[in-house]
Amino acid sequence: MSNNNINTNNSSNAILDIINLEKRFGNNLVIRDISMSVFEGEVVSIIGSSGAGKSTLLRCINLLEEPTGGDILFHGKSILTDRKSVSSYRAKVGMVFQQFNLFNNMTVLQNCVVGQMKVLGRSRAEAEETAKMYLDRVGMYAFADALPRQISGGQKQRAAIARTLCMNPEVILFDEPTSALDPEMVGEVLSVMRSLVKGGMTMLVVTHEMGFAREVSSRVIFMDSGIIEESDTPDVIFTSPKKERTRAFISSIL
Repeated sequence: MSNNNINTNNSSNAILDIINLEKRFGNNLVIRDISMSVFEGEVVSIIGSSGAGKSTLLRCINLLEEPTGGDILFHGKSILTDRKSVSSYRAKVGMVFQQFNLFNNMTVLQNCVVGQMKVLGRSRAEAEETAKMYLDRVGMYAFADALPRQISGGQKQRAAIARTLCMNPEVILFDEPTSALDPEMVGEVLSVMRSLVKGGMTMLVVTHEMGFAREVSSRVIFMDSGIIEESDTPDVIFTSPKKERTRAFISSIL
């Protein structure tokens, strides 16, 4: 198991430090002893078989699941000890979900405005201006007044990305953002994500899109049975992984 890049004293520009993280559901240990850091401007892709614990890891980082062991540091401070600022932390560590999680009774624009007003305290005018800017950036400005049921899956996911960007996050967690999409819609979402990479956004991406992971990642983490089996550059992971389990996984999907 790889424990590379652990940085518990925040001596560098690590935004997130995950330290010996564990999550149990009853007697089921889903992730164990996960230690890693995410540095400014990095794109870290997490790959592995279904059930490896990848999505649970992201949900723990975003505090949608309560870790049962270990710690999570945001700029060197534990987010598990100070629970009063969870909503402001989630604004800084945004999440894009597999199933979009848009409010169905709100327009695309309203979906992008509500969090800004509630969490960031922005006026409606400022929130709408910000929302329109990011909707334009992801190619969704023309659909600002549409309800989620009136747009495609790819458009919903682009709207969800715009909603996350409106909160000015330092890190975006992507939980298999293309897995609920029809194949022809995958490209439009990956294109938006590539533009975020070019803009220097720090990203932690759980994905089955191996070509994308190989192309954009600074680092690729392979998870298996709830642990980090291997963590290295895309070149090493995809062409000469050191661990047998990683080799077996890569050969099965490529």
